Amino acid sequence: MAGNDGGQGRVLVVDDDAAIRRSLERGLRLRGFSVALADGGHPALSSVRTLPPDVIVLDISMPDLSGIEVCRRLREDGNDVPVLMLSALDETGDRIAGLQAGGDDYLVKPFALQELVLRLQALLRRRPPRADDEAVRVGGLLMDPAARAARLDGAPLALTRREFELLEVLARNAGIVLTRDQLLDRVWGYDFEVRTDAVDTFVSYLRRKLESGGRPRIIHTVRGVGFVLRDDARGEGR
Repeated sequence: MAGNDGGQGRVLVVDDDAAIRRSLERGLRLRGFSVALADGGHPALSSVRTLPPDVIVLDISMPDLSGIEVCRRLREDGNDVPVLMLSALDETGDRIAGLQAGGDDYLVKPFALQELVLRLQALLRRRPPRADDEAVRVGGLLMDPAARAARLDGAPLALTRREFELLEVLARNAGIVLTRDQLLDRVWGYDFEVRTDAVDTFVSYLRRKLESGGRPRIIHTVRGVGFVLRDDARGEGR
């Protein structure tokens, strides 16, 4: 949620490069954000405990503690603050590692400040109250948004915030094929062009958890279109 110190929210910028910290602090303040700075992973964790931010811009490569480890520790502590990860490497492995650690978005250096701002606004965007915040059930899947809890066949599912939101959208639209663009809009809230492989990545994470123990597939790929959640073992494609 938006903080009290800045109209856009309070951002913690974590990067061991002093020039990048200064540049982002100046640019984000000019765009209405309140900005705190940390020059490494350990100072970042300390800052989060002292004055929790609304969103974190987190560099992956730092000498004391990597951004991936910082993000992992935050999630292990139950901290659900949105995290935008920065990296100089546009490698699939780095993106996957950041997302698996609990990161919400990924931006490769160098980047345009305006794109960073748009991504932060998307992460901070508060959803209006909805009438469908009650629990939803599809077959053996039960999702309770109020408790932020999901269960499958009675067993709890350990989901990240983004995984939960994606699964909830699919469950509330069970039987309806949703395109990748629709899922990006409803889950990530982007209003600019982004890589749609983020959807495929998170669908693969969900499938790994939903299908553990030999359970049948419920999130199906409709080739050339998108994804659909169905409570059966059928489906078009894989």
